[in-house]
Amino acid sequence: MANDNLAAVLYGIEDLRLEQRPIPAISDDEVLLKMDSVGICGSDVHYLVHGRIGHFVLTNPMIIGHEASGVVAKVGKKVQHLAVGDRVACEPGVPCRYCEHCKAGQYNLCPDMVFCATPPYDGNLTRYYKHAADFCYKLPDHVTMEEGALLEPLSVGVHACRRAGVGLGSKVLVLGAGPIGLVTLLAAQAMGAEQVLITDLVQQRLNVAKELGATHTLLMNKDDSAEEVAKQVHKLMGVEPDKSIDCCGAESTTRLSILATRSGGCVVIVGMGAAEPKIPLINALAREVDIRGVFRYCNDYPAALALVASGKVNVKRLITHHFDITETAKAFETARYGHGGAIKVMIHVQPKDTNNKV
Repeated sequence: MANDNLAAVLYGIEDLRLEQRPIPAISDDEVLLKMDSVGICGSDVHYLVHGRIGHFVLTNPMIIGHEASGVVAKVGKKVQHLAVGDRVACEPGVPCRYCEHCKAGQYNLCPDMVFCATPPYDGNLTRYYKHAADFCYKLPDHVTMEEGALLEPLSVGVHACRRAGVGLGSKVLVLGAGPIGLVTLLAAQAMGAEQVLITDLVQQRLNVAKELGATHTLLMNKDDSAEEVAKQVHKLMGVEPDKSIDCCGAESTTRLSILATRSGGCVVIVGMGAAEPKIPLINALAREVDIRGVFRYCNDYPAALALVASGKVNVKRLITHHFDITETAKAFETARYGHGGAIKVMIHVQPKDTNNKV
């Protein structure tokens, strides 16, 4: 095994460096992964620009990256379901497995969760990374490594749609056509939604959403009032949506999601914005509109993998840019500023397509 373990390390605000790190030693229930593809998430960019997300504050150097796939290079003694050479997607959050939340099946709420690239824990934009074997999912031969990396954002969309109760015949409003809005669109369609209307401030992203199958798109302006946009939504859909999923988290979109949803419907808020936004709560209460939060995902990776493997969901269209790990700075700049219509920027730790079997 080569000693090269180049890693992208965030030292502080606007301070991202490439440096060598020791290859980690694994425990009996872990695997050592030779990383392949790592997508850049909005949260990665947020840590670069602000050094924190809520109460998660960068205080020590941290390897960045959490949307990832790799090849098993070494297996722990207790690992039965994986072997050296297996291509896997890695679910980045590993819970304690013993607390009340874990035992109740809500491991995403585990207070002792170890999550890639969330301070103080290192991420996986590195040549070699160790991970809990039971949170690695073997990829079928026809699924690419890039698709494996994109199971992470897709799982957010699956979880959001499950929280919303999306099913056959649902009329769904999705706020925001960024990566999470687009995977939510894909998940909603796969789960049987009859209509999906998606909004954004950028027409190019709405064009992609239309290409992916959105039944309606709505270009918004920052100055639009939520009340007026809600009327536009109802007119376009011909009905009030029974599910609204806010993938932005801005006060304006959260307001819109509540005002646009039909009485008795459900609003799910995925995007995280201000700590205490001003929202029409009484409107929601008087109309029995449920408001639900989303924190990452839970038990959703297998479903996300099944959607991709079956061909029901095409995440490949989301990837707009490819970079080598040595070009990490340029990759982050592209993702940060949306250069060239960037949606999902993929960093290849090994040369592109090295481990793809299709």
